[in-house]
Amino acid sequence: MGRNVWAKRATVIALLTCLIIFGGGWIPKQKEKPMPEQPARVRFLNRAPAGYSQVVEARGGRTLYIAGQIALDQSGKLVGPGDFAAQAKQVFENLKARLEEGGASFKDVVKLNYYVTDASRVQALRDIRDSYVNKEHPPVSTLVVVKQLVREEYLIEVEAIAVAD
Repeated sequence: MGRNVWAKRATVIALLTCLIIFGGGWIPKQKEKPMPEQPARVRFLNRAPAGYSQVVEARGGRTLYIAGQIALDQSGKLVGPGDFAAQAKQVFENLKARLEEGGASFKDVVKLNYYVTDASRVQALRDIRDSYVNKEHPPVSTLVVVKQLVREEYLIEVEAIAVAD
């Protein structure tokens, strides 16, 4: 074997050694400093007469995103087939349970998105909502009327965002 072959092998070995030392964790890595926990600061701005805020500012805290809740009870059975008010009540009970699981409550909710199949029941929805949310500082809200939810018998679905300490 020629001198060039041994030189090439020595170079490859040196490069691999550097890779192992510098990339493989032999050199102690700096520990990441955790972000300091900041209490949630939420401001509700520009309250609308229909019982929702138009702007919410949130700083600090933890953010919970709750996927669309439908009117299923704990056993997975639909509550209130054909009864919008019964389904809306169950949906809010489900939201309450999800919030509690995340260490939050309705006072922490900053955003609600509603999906309904019939806009004529909006007042019933507002009445039920008002028995759960903080009426002094209501969350921002969006209501969308849809042709159908994932199953025809579902009349309402609600998702929420909460900011909690």
